[in-house]
Amino acid sequence: MNYGKKSTAKKRTALISRSSMMGKRARVSFIRVLFVSLIALCIAVTCLGVGSFRGVIDTAPDVDDIDIMPLGYATFLYDDAGNQIRKLAAPDSNRLPVTLDQIPVDLQHAVVAIEDERFYEHNGIDVKGILRAGMKALTTGDFSEGASTITQQLLKNNVFTNWTSESTQLERFTRKIQEQYLAVQVEKKTDKDTILENYLNTINLGAGSYGVQAAARQYFDKDVWDLNLSECATLAGITQNPTKFNPIINPDSNRKRRKEVLQHMLDQDYITQDQYDEALADDVYSRIQAAQEKNSSTENTVYTYFEDELTDQIINDLMNIKGYTKKQATNLLYSGGLKVYTTQDSKIQNILDEEYADPSNYPDTVQYELDYALTVTDPDGNQVNYSKEMLQLYFQNEDPDFDLLFDSPEDGQTYVDKYKASILANGSKVLAERVNFAPQPQSSMSVIDQHTGYVKALIGGRGEKTASLTLNRATDTTRQPGSTFKIVSTYAPALNEKGMTLATTFEDEPYEYPDGSPVNNATRSYNGTTTIRTAIQNSINVVAVKCLEKVTPDLGLKYLDNFGFTTLAHGTEADKDANGNVWSDANLATALGGITRGVTNVELCASYAAIANGGNYIKPIYYTKILDHNGNVLIENTAAERSVIKESTAFLLTSAMEDVVKQGTGTACQLDNMPVAGKTGTTEAYNDLWFVGYTPYYTCAVWSGYDNNEKLPDYARNFHKALWKKVMTRIHEGLPSKEFEKPASVEKLSVCEETGLLPRAGCPVITEYFDVGTMPTEYCDQHFYDSDDYDYNYDTDSSDQTDNTTDTDNSENSDNGDTDNSGDSNNTDDNGNSGDDGTDNTGGSDDNGDGNEDDSSYQVDYY
Repeated sequence: MNYGKKSTAKKRTALISRSSMMGKRARVSFIRVLFVSLIALCIAVTCLGVGSFRGVIDTAPDVDDIDIMPLGYATFLYDDAGNQIRKLAAPDSNRLPVTLDQIPVDLQHAVVAIEDERFYEHNGIDVKGILRAGMKALTTGDFSEGASTITQQLLKNNVFTNWTSESTQLERFTRKIQEQYLAVQVEKKTDKDTILENYLNTINLGAGSYGVQAAARQYFDKDVWDLNLSECATLAGITQNPTKFNPIINPDSNRKRRKEVLQHMLDQDYITQDQYDEALADDVYSRIQAAQEKNSSTENTVYTYFEDELTDQIINDLMNIKGYTKKQATNLLYSGGLKVYTTQDSKIQNILDEEYADPSNYPDTVQYELDYALTVTDPDGNQVNYSKEMLQLYFQNEDPDFDLLFDSPEDGQTYVDKYKASILANGSKVLAERVNFAPQPQSSMSVIDQHTGYVKALIGGRGEKTASLTLNRATDTTRQPGSTFKIVSTYAPALNEKGMTLATTFEDEPYEYPDGSPVNNATRSYNGTTTIRTAIQNSINVVAVKCLEKVTPDLGLKYLDNFGFTTLAHGTEADKDANGNVWSDANLATALGGITRGVTNVELCASYAAIANGGNYIKPIYYTKILDHNGNVLIENTAAERSVIKESTAFLLTSAMEDVVKQGTGTACQLDNMPVAGKTGTTEAYNDLWFVGYTPYYTCAVWSGYDNNEKLPDYARNFHKALWKKVMTRIHEGLPSKEFEKPASVEKLSVCEETGLLPRAGCPVITEYFDVGTMPTEYCDQHFYDSDDYDYNYDTDSSDQTDNTTDTDNSENSDNGDTDNSGDSNNTDDNGNSGDDGTDNTGGSDDNGDGNEDDSSYQVDYY
């Protein structure tokens, strides 16, 4: 180092030189600028953060608009006695609401202890929890520990319902900020008990259970208020991961979690050491498994036929009455927590179910019809559908007579396997497949209380019901009604407004339709002069056709409309078929049940119920009222009622149909302790067999036939009547016997059997019921006239029955005496396909089952 005078001066000069001073100033300025810039940047970032935060908060839902209550509840169906018969729930709506005072304190404490230990202290967000979770994340890199409070979780589940679809951290961060903000706001206006109650009714507790009551029923087969400490801890442990801690499928994982819950409860002084030890020693998991076995053996997840139709009715009414869309109505039914009070009588329904499940009620020979559908993905990735009709055509290339009926399901399955193999041979992959074999012949039945229109029970087929919302032969299928239509299409208007009586006579003789086709009686014989009563009793076709000719088919069709039939053809654009033919049921064949599309079981039953109800038609209903989740009446289902025929007409028809059962074609349907009025119905080729009858209590309709509309063999033509009798006998057990009540507008009078007029000496005399307005006033002019005096036997005693001892019926009194040759009609089969109705007279129909008539055939659309 040189410290000489010269050296020191040189250094001093350098320090005070201009260039040196400029350099120093530049460095100071840079530092100042850098500092100011950093401050500005901090301010900008802060402003940006505050602005962004404010933006996030501003876009949060308004606390006054949000609803923290759970979004979906199960709907319950009740029978006519108030007993629960079914729970309807969407996958995320199996929730049974309970109030906090119904939830055990142990369960409340267990959930708080494991989920949010400072729940009763914080204001909606847990700052300590957030700091703890943040510290753990920084020190260990584990971000799994959450800090959400019960209030935040409630908001996430019931307000921020789209959180499962978040795809970016920004979306998650935004929702978290809004969640925390709203949690504070909610706790300012809502007490802790309300928050906890909604949370306990909301949480997913696995196995399709939402809320603690549904979980208690699922896991323990008991109500939540009956749970002990161990069971409460078991449920509380599920919340964090409903699949991992599901005690049914993962009992070991749940056992560890339960211990953790109990430990938290002990540490937080919710329970004592003794309670902890006792709960830990409880073998709760064996009880859970036992409950699952019990539930699986008693719970049937497949809807009954009644429930199938009921759900359709509810959805339609919610749309038509309340204005919902179909999606909204469906969501409300399965997630709205409704209470539906049905008209079903569970005792009557059980009778139908038991009798239809009894193999001894059916013919010994059983066939099985295949219902098949297949969807595949072909090698090019295209989705291709295959049907049972395509399967049938495939095998008809080898055997033209191949149908879908098999002697056993195993036999049918071999054809299914062969057909499927041919489809998959090119490398296609099965996407979905449905195989079902329905026993044949089939049957359906409905029971209606005629006084109210309430459908008390119905069944849409025999054999095991394997799925919900399947083909319902009682409500969906339309079949030809045969001679049951004689009453409602012909004799009802004849007696009601055409001045005819049960004593009115027609000549039972060879007769032809307008196109020259013969009208045949089932016996292929004729009986000469025949009263309407006798014609009803023995189901005489010629008399029915002649009678409708006088009534006019147009008026007959009008009466059918008033009787509630909705499947009739009226010659409008809606009745045009694929070939351009416009069909109408305003023709003579309608007298014998030869109509275009057929009728449903329930509608036919309801039409006879109208007669049983004194001529007043009541539209069938399946429920009386629907309550919403809050217990308010959503729909009050008042049945539509109208008068179709006079009370006197109804009684006259009833009296005549009593003779059907006493000594006509329906003798197999007599009941031991109850009067029955009814009518049989059989189509010409035995494709459809019916009996519709009623007592003073109930109306019941039964149908039998093949789903594919094939002819019933001889051995299968009477089992439906035996079914009707068995069911109605059991339904009426214990009910007081009573007669059909005769109205004051009906009186008895002796008349000439052959003319229906007041008799003279020499007339064959019968005693008949008459409406007082149609009692004959003229004398018979076809017999001996010498004596003008005769006891006309006016009698108003309702207990007397008509005297038909001089019955002129010469036909066989057999159960098949009502077979109709109603002419062809282009009806619809059970699967909605247009096809042959099986009648083989008056022109018939083609044998291809495609509903297209031969040019020379007789079509039943005269007018």
